[in-house]
Amino acid sequence: MSTRWGFFRSALALSPLLVGFPLLSNWKHYDLPKPIADVIDNVTNVPQVSEYAILEHARYLSEDVGYRTVGTREHALGDAWMVQQAYALQTLCEEAVSAEPGRKLECEVWHQVGSGSHRFDILGKRLYKTYVNLTNIVVRISDGTPAGKKHAALANSHLDSTLPSPGAADDAIAVGALIEAARTLIATRGWEPHHALILLFNNAEESLQDGSHLFATAHPIRNTVRAVINLEAAGTSGPSLLFQATSSAMVAAYAQVPRPFGTIVAHDVFSSGIIMSDTDFRQFELYLGVPGLDIAIVGHGYFYHTRKDRVQYIEAGVAQHMGETAYALLKFLASKESPLLELSGGHEKPQTVFFSFLGAFFIKYSFATAISLHAVLFAASIALISSTPTSVSASVAVLEKKGAENIRRKVPEVSAPSNIGISIFKGILLLSTACLAAVLSANMVALFMVHVLDRPLSWYKAELSCLLLYGPPAFTGALASLNFLGPLFFPTSTNNISNTERTLLQSVLLSYIVIASVVQLAGIGSAVLLTMTAGALLTGLLFDRARGGNRVSLGTYALGQTTPLFFGTELFSTLTDIFVPLSGRMGAEAPAENLVASLTVFSAAYSAPLLLPFFARFGSVILKRALLILTLVTAATITIFSQRDPFDVMHPKRVFVVYNENITTNAVSLGVGTSDIAPGFNTFVQDIAVFLANTSRVGNTGATLKVNTTPMRVEMHEYNGDWDVLYPFSAFLSPYEIALEPYVSAYALGGDPEKTFTVRAINDVVDAAAATRSLTLIIDHPGLIWTTIAFDAHVLSWSLDDDPPTKHARHFVKEASFYGEDKWSIDLVISLHDLPSSSPSSPENMKDPEELVRPHALRVNFVGVQEAAMWPGKAADKAKGGRAMALLEELDAWLEERSQGAVDAMLLGCVGGVIDV
Repeated sequence: MSTRWGFFRSALALSPLLVGFPLLSNWKHYDLPKPIADVIDNVTNVPQVSEYAILEHARYLSEDVGYRTVGTREHALGDAWMVQQAYALQTLCEEAVSAEPGRKLECEVWHQVGSGSHRFDILGKRLYKTYVNLTNIVVRISDGTPAGKKHAALANSHLDSTLPSPGAADDAIAVGALIEAARTLIATRGWEPHHALILLFNNAEESLQDGSHLFATAHPIRNTVRAVINLEAAGTSGPSLLFQATSSAMVAAYAQVPRPFGTIVAHDVFSSGIIMSDTDFRQFELYLGVPGLDIAIVGHGYFYHTRKDRVQYIEAGVAQHMGETAYALLKFLASKESPLLELSGGHEKPQTVFFSFLGAFFIKYSFATAISLHAVLFAASIALISSTPTSVSASVAVLEKKGAENIRRKVPEVSAPSNIGISIFKGILLLSTACLAAVLSANMVALFMVHVLDRPLSWYKAELSCLLLYGPPAFTGALASLNFLGPLFFPTSTNNISNTERTLLQSVLLSYIVIASVVQLAGIGSAVLLTMTAGALLTGLLFDRARGGNRVSLGTYALGQTTPLFFGTELFSTLTDIFVPLSGRMGAEAPAENLVASLTVFSAAYSAPLLLPFFARFGSVILKRALLILTLVTAATITIFSQRDPFDVMHPKRVFVVYNENITTNAVSLGVGTSDIAPGFNTFVQDIAVFLANTSRVGNTGATLKVNTTPMRVEMHEYNGDWDVLYPFSAFLSPYEIALEPYVSAYALGGDPEKTFTVRAINDVVDAAAATRSLTLIIDHPGLIWTTIAFDAHVLSWSLDDDPPTKHARHFVKEASFYGEDKWSIDLVISLHDLPSSSPSSPENMKDPEELVRPHALRVNFVGVQEAAMWPGKAADKAKGGRAMALLEELDAWLEERSQGAVDAMLLGCVGGVIDV
């Protein structure tokens, strides 16, 4: 062609790629298999994994049984149901062997019961767990021989649900997937496991992984486990994501699944600790020392740990994908080709780069291969850049087009190497400045939304909408940097626009490959994203070289943008799936707005690495017009988003409500907290106080309410015992306290003898010479679950572990036991140097008016949840919940009406106090 295409014509030519590739990538990202209803294929008569069967299990657990919080009657019902399912699998095994004499197949069932304790560090806090008579249901499928049972793969899911949730996705769907995978294998004629499969249905994950700890430390077959598959859920839509892998061999095993969906990027993000969550996988690593795979449903995380985690909200195909993934992994790990024999060395930091691509296949290669690949790319990039013509004048290019080839001999084609190096350095500096400007621009808008407009989380209801708010200011900042600094680095004129464009393209290439190499050498496999982009850019520039000519071809952009568009869309979708819903529960003090703005910029920059060279292609006029348009778009999106409400029925606001009865002061209060930075919470709490003040009686209990209509903001710290049942997650709350009419709780001394909540010391011995006090703390908590005690002391030794803190510290011990267990204890030896030799007890805590001092007293905060006062989990038995349950029921109805379903509240009745022992 005789004239150069302009901006709009060029953009139009590239639009099928710019629009089509992201749409294709996004479609494949969320693509799910077609749900299957029949458990046996009607055509082949072969058993198959059925989504219908999986969801029936999940529905029974989450709706017929209900809220299976550890320690509740429903938790015990879920345990009994799972025992029946385990024996049903055993019966199916026996029937299969009877139908095929000589078939090597055996199913064994254990109903494990045990007590224990373990240290559990999370969110930067050190705390301890203890449990009494918790249960696990274990099924082992083997060929029945000692050799076949020697090496086993463990597949884990958990039966319990957390305090405010029925847990259909988390984790009943995984329970159903394992049952269905096992049924399909057993029912398949002729199938025999070469290695054993252990299915663990653990009964206490939400209480900080007590069930998996019990199995990993006490089950008789735990030492046969060579690898672990953990199935979890933090959402209700999309395919199950492989987000943690601790063995190259297990990554290879995962490649056998029909629809692989995983990336080492998710592994690196989760391993970094930035995500405030954890799974049973931790216990298997700590106490079994084995490698494995952690797999979870993560899409639409808005219902995670809420009462809307129900089957009706689980997307069609989600259960099918998890079930087929579990089936394929179990089948492969039980086969002769299984890597179990080579996994006896334990877990390792992954040395394999892995990622799925458009759902079609799974790519994996070692870190050593990755480093070699980077070296090749770096050498090829340097060779290409150093040999690129950079100083052919515009007049020569024009005359060439007119056939004046003789002019070429009069003008040098290649600049000196030193000039190339300087140009590339300037290009990299300009790109770095543009990236910094993009980040600053987006974060300035984030700060404006939070601190000026008071409209944070305006993008919360749609994960991808944060790109609409923060994409324009990010691009504005980047292009502004190019507009103002570009002429300083590369004086623009029609004589060298092409050279500037090509130099920026080469600078992008070199930047990506250098950063990729550094990241990979640091042992971070996520460098693969940068590597793939560098490879695409190199391909585009090689195409440009082969094509020849002074002008950069649009084909260079088409080739160079292919990989970043595909993988950038995948990256952005994955990050927003995780972090946008997470922003609603990371606390009011967390910079959620800036975090999401920065993630948006990072994803956009990766997806469009050739943006600056493309705009440099058209000169300052187009650049200035683009800046004006982007500035107007930024202003428009800020205006639009400032009018948006962050929450609705499908994206609810989380509110935490605790009805507290203090049995040592007789004070009663309602604690109300939230875990997000959305505006208006103080008004929301004030409205609750007014509602309570206008409620003359609590249900049919006859109790009156005297409410202080001025809620008091409560500073959250480690001495705020009212919220200790949620410690350390309580640190993310911003609570208020509403004072209610005081009364003597049924759990107080002198109240109902079957409900008395006491903390006392026995075997209490003071050794003055050694300056120590030895005692056993006994915690009696009939009718209460999830009890927590906190105290300050220098513990020299205790029955929890062999490694107490070496100095005076605050200690938190949390309990979760089976239904009906109402007593636990700790043996302590503490230093007297940090306890007062004669300290007055707090007047409000004194039981004996004549008591003035208590030598060497240990002050203990204690609190627990009323098993009968958890709304709506105990709605069927609400009469047993007393005043707390009546108030919580009325408050829930008011919240539903006020918010039109846009608030999901955790409503707990708690009992606690402070005592010197």
